[in-house]
Amino acid sequence: MKLTPVYTALLAAGLLAGCNESQTPATGTTGVTAAQKQAAEMALTETANTYTTAFLTQQPALSTMLALTPEQAGGPYNDKFPDYTAKGMAALQKSMAEGSAALKDIDPAGLTPEAQTHRNILINIFDYYTGDTRFPAGYIDTWGGHLPYIINQISGPLIDMPKLMQVQQSVSNEQEAVAYISRLEKMGEFADGVVAKFKADEAKGIVLPKKLHPKTIAFFNNFLASEPADHELVKTFAEKLTQAEGIDDKQREALVAKATELVTTVVYPAWNRARDAVLESEEHASKSDGIWAQPGGDEFYAHEIRFLGDSVWTADEIHQTGLDEVDRISAQMDTILKENGYSEGTVGERMIALAGLPGQVFDATDEGRGALLDYLNDEIDAVMAKAPSFYGTIPEQAVEVRRIPPVSEAGEAGGFYSPPSLDGARPGIYWINLRDMAAVPKFGLKTLTYHEAVPGHHFQIALNMAQEDIGLMRQNAPYNAYVEGWALYSEYVAAEYMGMYEDDPLGDLGRLQAELYRAVRLVVDTGLHHKHWTREQAIDYFHKTTGTSLSDVVPEIERYMAWPGQALGYKLGMLTFVKLEKEARNALGDKYDIREFHDVVLLPGARPMAMVKSDVEKWVESKK
Repeated sequence: MKLTPVYTALLAAGLLAGCNESQTPATGTTGVTAAQKQAAEMALTETANTYTTAFLTQQPALSTMLALTPEQAGGPYNDKFPDYTAKGMAALQKSMAEGSAALKDIDPAGLTPEAQTHRNILINIFDYYTGDTRFPAGYIDTWGGHLPYIINQISGPLIDMPKLMQVQQSVSNEQEAVAYISRLEKMGEFADGVVAKFKADEAKGIVLPKKLHPKTIAFFNNFLASEPADHELVKTFAEKLTQAEGIDDKQREALVAKATELVTTVVYPAWNRARDAVLESEEHASKSDGIWAQPGGDEFYAHEIRFLGDSVWTADEIHQTGLDEVDRISAQMDTILKENGYSEGTVGERMIALAGLPGQVFDATDEGRGALLDYLNDEIDAVMAKAPSFYGTIPEQAVEVRRIPPVSEAGEAGGFYSPPSLDGARPGIYWINLRDMAAVPKFGLKTLTYHEAVPGHHFQIALNMAQEDIGLMRQNAPYNAYVEGWALYSEYVAAEYMGMYEDDPLGDLGRLQAELYRAVRLVVDTGLHHKHWTREQAIDYFHKTTGTSLSDVVPEIERYMAWPGQALGYKLGMLTFVKLEKEARNALGDKYDIREFHDVVLLPGARPMAMVKSDVEKWVESKK
């Protein structure tokens, strides 16, 4: 599918505030010969294609997630894993740095404004995947960038790859079934490579914090708990085989038996070895909780602020912004609470009390969880009925609601989104964590749905992936502040303009609580990683300030410990989107159309927030 924006192609934009100074801003092409222009355009195309192929060749799991053709991916991929050894990480970083340098060598004066923008975004993406070359630990994730701990309780190859195979790997014919079996055969070597990197990082003094070990071990225990025949790697494979073409019952039985054998003889022993490595590392683990305590940690956190927060602010400035936002949002919540008869105690204490009201918690049974999922689907239908009046372009891809598998729910967030396949055949998925039903009261579910599904992540990511002319790197661009900021901004639009909380003060409190949640993230993330807060200090502040259940707060804080800086993008991105929308509305008056504004923001794809700002400013000028 190829989308046509409401407006004509955007002019070139400014650069991400934290980008390398060597990146050249967009300029005109006056004085450049036709031959120079042609050479520059060809160099841009060839360089982008070369290093996109290099990236995808080293990231076969991403190709599985996107369901690319072998031609797009640089060859077959469903039987392969990325190389997460120290050598593999260094090779990826070297390749991405070379790609960035090659793009910087192209003279932007010979490019059209649109091509200059394309070049600048690609430079930034390749810099993102290069990571912090001064910090040797961790791994490069296709979404999270440079993350410091290759084994942890919430993410990493040993969690992400089995999940990918269970949920996103296609098994629609015999060839794909054989590829799945081949991947199972290679899981021992793959896991041992991850463990080798974990130990190499430990030798450099960078070890998973001691307080993250219990949940990490809990993941391994859960992963290894079932009989091999009942493991999700076997069960989901068997389910997919029932829909596969050209496979008879005898072949299906043989394939399932082979998968069971491989889980028994290859997968379980490898994950047991990884579990042992984590247990052995605990005696060397730091009792401090922030990245500051690791060698080179302060510099690494500055890197994460720049790329995951899309910010040039200092950690202290971000911390103060968080405190200011906490005060502002808490005052709004206090007003609504008092208007509805809740005036005693702190805002957090009153929100805790609301969660105990009759009808706010679904039963902790299969029936109760099913009813909650039905409610979420109803909310998707309700917001989609209003969406065309506020969003100019609606994605064609479907979105589904699913429960996070119990095997991994202990360390997972409250909800998250996984994108559709690039061709749209596989839907986007809105995952929700139902480990503790008291932690997902009904008054907060609307907001979670608008964030994780529509019009939040699904609109942004599905529309981004539908842009066929921007290349695979940009179709899957990992701009945390843009992506998460948009999702949080979508909650704001649902309240401010779409009327989704009319006559629902509890739901609006749930929305404000979610926004407060993101403001608190600015405080606790910088607290943990810059101000030397402890895990317990961060938990206490988060729980008392927001009134969020401790069963939700504890894994959230532990998530921030494992992913320094990622939590900053939500609120920092949202603040920019809200500011731009208000400025455009005020500047254009009767000429303002929020549907066009949203197309200006979404249709060029994910990009640095400074570019979004420039694009909106140019659009406003064109409308005057």
